Parts: sequence; C-alpha cells; structure tokens
Amino acid sequence: MSNGKRKATASGAESISIQHASGRSFTDQPVGLFIGNEFVPSISGKTFPTYDPATGKEIARVFEADVQDVDAAVSAAKIAFKGWSRTAPLLRGKILFKLADLIERDIDQLAAIESLDQGKPFNVARDDDLTGIINDIRYFAGFAEKIDGRVINIDTESHVYTRAEPFGVCGQIIPWNFPLMMFAKFAPAVISGNTVVVKTSEKTPLSALKFCQLIVEAGFPAGVINVVSGFGNVAGNALASHMDVRMIAFTGSTATGRRIMAAAAESNLKKVLLELGGKSPAIVFDDANLDAAAIQCTSGYSYNSGQVCCASTRILVQESVHDSFVAKLKDSAKALQIGAAFEEKPDVGPIVDQIQFERVMGFLEAGKNEGARIAYGGHRVRDEGYFISPTIFTDVREDMKIVKEEIFGPVVCISKFKTMEEAIEMANDTTYGLGASVYTTSLSTAHRMASDIQAGTVWVNCSSMAGSAIPFGGFKQSGVGRDNGIEAIHEYTQIKAVAMKL
Repeated sequence: MSNGKRKATASGAESISIQHASGRSFTDQPVGLFIGNEFVPSISGKTFPTYDPATGKEIARVFEADVQDVDAAVSAAKIAFKGWSRTAPLLRGKILFKLADLIERDIDQLAAIESLDQGKPFNVARDDDLTGIINDIRYFAGFAEKIDGRVINIDTESHVYTRAEPFGVCGQIIPWNFPLMMFAKFAPAVISGNTVVVKTSEKTPLSALKFCQLIVEAGFPAGVINVVSGFGNVAGNALASHMDVRMIAFTGSTATGRRIMAAAAESNLKKVLLELGGKSPAIVFDDANLDAAAIQCTSGYSYNSGQVCCASTRILVQESVHDSFVAKLKDSAKALQIGAAFEEKPDVGPIVDQIQFERVMGFLEAGKNEGARIAYGGHRVRDEGYFISPTIFTDVREDMKIVKEEIFGPVVCISKFKTMEEAIEMANDTTYGLGASVYTTSLSTAHRMASDIQAGTVWVNCSSMAGSAIPFGGFKQSGVGRDNGIEAIHEYTQIKAVAMKL
C-alpha cells in the first residue's frame, strides 16, 4: 500500500491520496485536526500511524492532538456556542438535514474509508453503519422545534415555566468499533444548541476526518463541530478535564469510563454520559425456534467480528435442548465467510489491530487453560492481517475469565440452565448490564425475563435490534445515561425554571 501524493489544504495541513492493494483509490483524505472548519496540523507537528487491519500495513499518518490542540478546539467551540445557541432551531435542523443528504450522496466513499481503516466489510459499513448514521441525523434534525419546556400552574398570580437549554461546549470521546456511527452522536448535541469537540480513536481516525469536509459543505458555522485525532491518555484526558467543557460523553471500556468520571468530578463537575462495556447474555428456552435462535445468536457474537459492546457473548441454553442447539450454532458458524473489507461480501472481517488481536488470542488461551472446550474455531485465520475464527466455548464454569470479562472478539461461551429462575440468576451474575436477548415462543416467559433481567435493553427473539428512536444505555457498570431517542435530547439539555409574579 502506498500513501501516494500529498498536497496541502488551504489551511496548510496535508491531505493525502491513498492507493489500496484492492485497487481502490482514496483522494483528498484529510489528516489534519479539524478546528474551526479548517484542517490544521497539530501544534507539536507530531503524527501517528493508522493501519489496515486486513494486512497490518500502514495506511497513513495523521496529526496527533496534544493538550494545546484540545485547548484550541475547545476555544473554537466556546466562541461558536454564542452564535449557534441563538441560531433559530429550524435553521439548525435545516443544516443537519442537508448534512444527511450529503452523506447519502457520498455514502460509498465514506463506507470505503470506514472499511479500510476499521476492517469491517464494505457492505456492512455502507448498508448498516452509514445508513444508520443518515437515519440518526435526520431523526435528530426533526427535533429542531420540538425541544421545549412546560407551563406550571402554581396560582392565578404567578406565571411559571421551564426552558430546556444547552450546556455549552460538549466533549465526546468515541471508540473504534463503529467510528462514524459513534461520531454521529454530535447530532443530538448540536440540534440542542451545544457545540462539540470530538476525540476520535487513534485506531480509526480517517473516516471522521473525511466526514468533516461535509460538515463545512452543509453550512455549519466554524467551531460548531471540531475533531481532534489522538490518544486517550493525552487528548482524551485533556478534554475530560477541561474547565470550559460543560459535558463529556464517552463510549468505551468501563475502566476508562471510571477515569472519565473522575476527571469530570475533579475539574468542574461536568455532566457525564457513559456507554460502557458489556457481557450480554442470550437465554434460549426449550420452546424457542432453535434454528432461528442459532442464526440470531451467531450474529449476536460475530457481527463486527464481535467488537460490539452489547454482543451476545454468553449464551444460556435450557438443559433439554443444549446439545441440539450447540449443533445448530456450530453449523451457523461454519456458514460464515471470513474476509477482508473489499472481498466478496464477507460476514466476518479482521480484528481492528495487533493489540486487540493479541488480547482476543489471549482469551482463547485462557479459556483452554481453565478447562473450557472449544466446540468450534479457536484459531487465527490467514497469515496476514488480524483475522480470528468465530469461536464457540462449551463446558464453561461461571467463574472463568472468558465468562466474566468482556473479550471484544468473535467468541461466545455456552452454559446450561434448568429453570427460569436459574436463568435469571445466571444472566444477572455480572457487573455489566448493557443488553440481553431472550428466545422463547411464550409471551409470559418473554415478559417475565424482560422484567427481571438487569440490563438497559432486552431483545426478544432477536439480537441487538437498534434504531434512532430506541434509547440505548446500560445498567450497573455498563454506563450512565442514554443515547438515541428523545432521551438523548434530554441528556444534552438542562432545565431552567422561570417564575414570574404577575
């Protein structure tokens, strides 16, 4: 792979052209920081590499944000807030609607860059991620004139009402598993009148930078949306600790979420929105459609190569159908096609990078060492790149590392249960509470499980169904607050009460 020719943008930062081994060309790819509607080099001039997960080879070098760069981005957002918060809501919505149209126009290009940098299949990036982003932005654009307060009837001599107001500058630290889909979290923030500084993951910086060209074209004023590429311990910490950032949103591991919350508390007590890790159970009852459940559960642990916070990585199967279900799950896994982003519609792509690849392989070794049996997979695929076979563990104990900890790879553990009460106890025996799925033909069983499982979302006879209007977030150590739905608007606004004596 060659970085090809470089050229300077109007601001002086470089953009590049990429010639990929698949034959695809990527032109005018920004690599600067996006601050005040311009791509600029980092103040230090430092850069870092990003890699193709399918080959392990370097794609490009991107400018690395330091504390001073975060300061500059926050300053731009703070200045922009004065005008943006007073912009007519209908105009804010109009700009968001135009952005959605531009994404739709350039969907193939954005999906290709997303696939190149993250490793997911191109058709998944286009048909799932980018289509979802377009829907999200249009959904929140529709809230433009619907963010309002209420009148409170106190007595005939008073007029009391509430206003939903923006916070100001919001920081958003997003992960690498769904780079653009997570980047779209700016939508509820900016439609509410906030401005944002987004720190993208150092593993997948390219697609968000390309997306920023559309932000300018859509007509966003300078400083409303800013993007810094960099590392969590420097740029992320600077954003979480910044005294001019009034809210911080983070999606990622529970361990990092704790540090974000501590930084927010120790700085200016900024509001925190956290979507963290998970170890989501899938519960299969003996009356379930086992063929359909096996297909759904396979998708639940292998989609995006298992790099999903709410992945169904623990399957609890009623004892009487355990063996037949495992056989069906193995058949479903065998049907999965493993391949690189631009190959012929693979189902499972590579793990994002060498670090995560080694982590997942470490869990496979831990499972074998602790006595679990590999019913399928459990090995590397291909000599080049970071491909791992979908892996099914059986004969597991509930205290095993592979059962307790989030793996973030295409790995699933299967346990048995006898009664509904035992299934509920096993499902809730975790520090996490992000999602769960239940497979049954009994409506009463479905409602009982949905009520008693401690998780932010419970899916019935499906896995990880999501949508712009469906709130998403966790119980317990899986997070604080909710993305999506009107709940996201509530997260990005604060309520002011106004009381007048007549």
